[in-house]
Amino acid sequence: MTDGHHFNNISLGGRGGGNPGQFKLHSGGLAWKKQGGGKIIEVDKDDITSVAWMRIPKSYQLSVGTREGLRYRFFGFREQDVSNLTNFIQKSTGITPEEKQLSVSGHNWGGIEINGSMLCFNVGSKEAFEVSLADVAQTQMQGKTDVLLEFHVDDTTGANEKDSLMDLSFHVPTSNTQFIGDEHRTSAQMLWQAISVEKPGGGSSEMAVVTFDGIAILTPRGRYSVELHQSFLRLQGQANDFKIQYSSIVRLFVLPKSHNPHTFVVISLDPPIRKGQTLYPHIVIQFETEAVVERELALTEEVLAEKYKDRLESSYRGLIHEVFTKVLRGLSCAKVTRPSTFRSCQDGYAVKSSLKAEDGLLYPLEKGFFFLPKPPTLILHEEIEYVEFERHGAGGASITSHYFDLLVKLTNDQEHLFRNIQRNEYHNLFSFISGKNLKILNLGDGQGRTGGVTAVLQSTDDDSVDPHLERIKNQAGNEESDEEDEDFVADRDDSGSPTDDSDEGGSDASLSGGEKEKPSKKEASSSKPPVKKKQKSGPDEASQKKKPKRKKDPNAPKRAIAPFMYFSKAERANIKSSNPELATTEIAKKLGERWQKMTAEERQPYVEQSQVDKQRYAEESAAYRGAAAQQGPGDGSE
Repeated sequence: MTDGHHFNNISLGGRGGGNPGQFKLHSGGLAWKKQGGGKIIEVDKDDITSVAWMRIPKSYQLSVGTREGLRYRFFGFREQDVSNLTNFIQKSTGITPEEKQLSVSGHNWGGIEINGSMLCFNVGSKEAFEVSLADVAQTQMQGKTDVLLEFHVDDTTGANEKDSLMDLSFHVPTSNTQFIGDEHRTSAQMLWQAISVEKPGGGSSEMAVVTFDGIAILTPRGRYSVELHQSFLRLQGQANDFKIQYSSIVRLFVLPKSHNPHTFVVISLDPPIRKGQTLYPHIVIQFETEAVVERELALTEEVLAEKYKDRLESSYRGLIHEVFTKVLRGLSCAKVTRPSTFRSCQDGYAVKSSLKAEDGLLYPLEKGFFFLPKPPTLILHEEIEYVEFERHGAGGASITSHYFDLLVKLTNDQEHLFRNIQRNEYHNLFSFISGKNLKILNLGDGQGRTGGVTAVLQSTDDDSVDPHLERIKNQAGNEESDEEDEDFVADRDDSGSPTDDSDEGGSDASLSGGEKEKPSKKEASSSKPPVKKKQKSGPDEASQKKKPKRKKDPNAPKRAIAPFMYFSKAERANIKSSNPELATTEIAKKLGERWQKMTAEERQPYVEQSQVDKQRYAEESAAYRGAAAQQGPGDGSE
């Protein structure tokens, strides 16, 4: 994209700042995104009121003021960047950037300049430091000549910084010429009044705009009284007290629990709050869905009209989670994310799963996945390298499983495994993920798994062929695949047939190539190691000895073929003829991609072929077992 300038390793200044990120300046405004995901700052060009450059140690700082009284400071620019960005800013916004100088003399006396919500302390014509009045909790007089500013105890700032600014005191002598007092007020009181007027919320900033008592918070766990102030929110519990600046809120999530009387409201933070040594990037609040409340906001009509026009109303009545979200969104200007178009098989917004041995709900959202309630895990689509559908407990004793796992691999090599997802959720989840153009490793992963797990999960028939077991059998070796399981007893039920798809008493190991003997049903359920089955045809001790393995019966029926395999047989030659240079793995990848894009109507001919083959297999298996039963256990050919 040629419209604008892009920079890496540009840091955001301020409380809780110092985080490197990507900075973009374009004709429509500017944007900054923290490296590794997280906080995103976007400022439209029409909202920019002032721009200034300042030379700081080792780099240059760009200061941007907005109509809301906020000021963002970005540092890490080079000297050659200043002239290029200055010309671009002038052309795109019509604002000429100022050039400020940093005071390095160390003098602690000078003048105060209040510009909107920013207070700047200047030494001569140079700037010594700048603080945001939005971070000020309260101001008070100390004696007649000192003004004390106390800052919010921002628990999110404490997560990244060892030291944090707590208070700041200005000494204003009575001879001050900038803030001239009178017979009723000193110069210090004039400064205190000027700060109180410009500070967001004025002198009543400590009064909560609205309070919600007895709210159940799942992370960090406890019941809290939630106070929404003009510049921060406060969580007051019996053992914990958190103050969180609205500037730390990245996004709000409103996610109902399907067929449940509760709704999640999640507040995502960057930086996170800290409790002991544990960091909490998400505050998970649980509201009763049907609870109705009525709240009056402690704001004057003037403040509502001037500061919160079109964002807040004087009173609210409705469902508690909706009222809470509307007020918090109006105060913090945070964006709200609601459930996506995804629907589960039960018409819910999420699927049941488990993460790190914790049961919860996985919400597929328009731009990511969110697992709630514990541990709350947000995964953005842009961070995902690929996803993979896995058989639940693949390699275990169960041939058919009613559950599957979803593995999400991130670009930073981190993995999240969501387990125990019901099998009937596969179609909706697969279609949703495919629609987001996320890479699905099972489809054309170059490892011969095309159509394997996918074919099983797509099938609604629990008796369908398990490609996982078939793959294990093929890998066992050609010489072993031609040998029959020595434990096959023809006069018993069908559980011992070497080509039957029944799952009674079977395991992946016992079907992998005939090398391991198949334990009886009683032995499989026992905690003791499996033992060899004894031949029942005679009491002679020699008959108890192990017999050499018999060759596989050529009359045994062949297993049914899955629909995908019929499709592969039909299309493989066409792909190979049109692309002779492709390797076998690449052909398999293309077949998997075509199958994934096909509609149900297009797949129907192959599904019908598979159903006919299943019927053939069932009939041949019944005839085979009947013939084997008449033949008796001792009549088998060597």
